[in-house]
Amino acid sequence: MRRCFNLALLGAGHVAPNPMVGAVLVHEGRIIGEGWHQRWGEAHAEVHCLRSVLPENRHLIPYSTLYCSLEPCFHFGKTPPCVNLILEHKIPRVVIANIDPNPKVAGQGVAKMRAAGVEVQTGILEEEGAWLNRSFFHWIRHNRPYVVLKWAQSANGFIGRTGERVAVSGPLVQRLVHRWRSTSDAILVGTTTALTDNPKLDARLYGGKNPLRIVFDIEKKIPAEYNILDDSIETWVFGPARSGHFTRTHFFSSEDKINLPNLLQQLYQANRATLLVEGGAMLLKQFLENNLWDEIRLIEHPGSMGGDVKAPVLPVGMALKETYRVGMDNIRIFCNSSVSLKE
Repeated sequence: MRRCFNLALLGAGHVAPNPMVGAVLVHEGRIIGEGWHQRWGEAHAEVHCLRSVLPENRHLIPYSTLYCSLEPCFHFGKTPPCVNLILEHKIPRVVIANIDPNPKVAGQGVAKMRAAGVEVQTGILEEEGAWLNRSFFHWIRHNRPYVVLKWAQSANGFIGRTGERVAVSGPLVQRLVHRWRSTSDAILVGTTTALTDNPKLDARLYGGKNPLRIVFDIEKKIPAEYNILDDSIETWVFGPARSGHFTRTHFFSSEDKINLPNLLQQLYQANRATLLVEGGAMLLKQFLENNLWDEIRLIEHPGSMGGDVKAPVLPVGMALKETYRVGMDNIRIFCNSSVSLKE
């Protein structure tokens, strides 16, 4: 099953709002086929897995066990149901990590396979599977994107200095952050961050896909020549429209204040399952105070710095999920314990 998870991760950043799924076909302890969901709207993991079986091993399929990180789909969508494919190949046993929370599936795939005589085992490494697909599970169950807050802070608790671009973390972490961007569907910053850092908000240091860029510019403060208005990447600007020829930049009229629930609803309707919030301090604070967050990725640099922008206060009721070191920096991943990853 962990091999299924590793395969599933190869689709990160390319399959949303679909889940990441891996599949492995095993005959008497030997893997004879494997695959993963590679791109939204294209073949699912089970299809790639069965296609990968070599001609000399295809006669073994009806005597093999199929491992899937998520329940095979039951309904017709962009592709035909994978349950039908399993039954056509007469696979006698299927092992699954998680039941698909999508109401169009939600155990129906398992029920159909069992009714056809297939032995089905579920709940294998269930918690690991739920963590892998936490964005998808949350998007389906709560009808809004999975919100990730990210910031880097010094040992003495500062994230920056007013009006000055400051690199708090090391270069290796910068590449990690670009990897996070490539696996997110959208990335958000506030006006102050856009003015101070003039960020591109792309994934150039990692090489993956670029997320949808979003910025609040209610008072039209961001200069026209700044990176976020260069029209190179799909961008949402919440603020007055600008003159000029824009093809990938969309302006949304906004009230006098930031409306986070409205933003999340628009992202949900646009099939954006994961939102990465990169700052600044006031914007992060608003998400925290309104409990509109699901995960915090905290980068802690061991050195102190002179600054006047304090890091947000970590909320109570968090669960530490991961901790690791990248270069000199410590990474801690927390999830909001008020939101269950599985039901």
